[in-house]
Amino acid sequence: MELTLLDKLSGTLANAATVALGTGLGLVLRGKLPERMARIMVQGVGLTTLFIGLSMAQALGKAKGGAVDGVVLGLVALVLGGLLGEWARLEEGLEGLGERIKRAVRGGGSFTEGFVAASLLFCVGPMTLLGAIQNGLVGDPSLLLLKATLDGLSAIALTSSFGVGVGFSVLVILLYQGGVALLAGTLSQALPDPAQDPRVLLVTGVGGLMILGIGINLLGLTRVRVASFLPALLLAPLVWALADWLG
Repeated sequence: MELTLLDKLSGTLANAATVALGTGLGLVLRGKLPERMARIMVQGVGLTTLFIGLSMAQALGKAKGGAVDGVVLGLVALVLGGLLGEWARLEEGLEGLGERIKRAVRGGGSFTEGFVAASLLFCVGPMTLLGAIQNGLVGDPSLLLLKATLDGLSAIALTSSFGVGVGFSVLVILLYQGGVALLAGTLSQALPDPAQDPRVLLVTGVGGLMILGIGINLLGLTRVRVASFLPALLLAPLVWALADWLG
């Protein structure tokens, strides 16, 4: 039975809906909760984000390429990606995009920070890639529905702190996650077993380190320029392929 467009995008649409709903609830709560309560909500999301990042980063231990350990491959991809991102000024580019959207909708507060943090948090992770592939291939949205629940709860906490900018991450979810779901047929030919493919594991591990950076930012421990590391997600499979070829 051939899948319809709605079958392939059902999980992504549900994910976008929960983030929009979470943003709406966060806006209702914003300004009505004492600052200490809003802060504790964000800290709760930050701690959970650290846990998710650590869990994802463990995939590096399974992504050996040739004779090179996955942790080393992840480090190489992260450093090279970070250098490329700094050269391309990705952090400033995303902030500029956030500022333009902020002016267009007359957003206030920490609009850009909310947009960037939410976009990365909701779109960098194994559930995004694997869930979108699963949804696009067989019409099963179960992974994305679980992700949608987590993202919706996170959106409430983030919006109560950063404002409406969090809600505009829905655009990134629809474009990226929906795009992967629609291209799942092509991806499946290159990734017959996505859950165990070393390239996916390496991307998952590198993404986990980036998620850790988001958690650190949410907790206010320091400022990690997470957006600058985005090229690492594209470089990771190339680094693995090179190590595998040399091995």
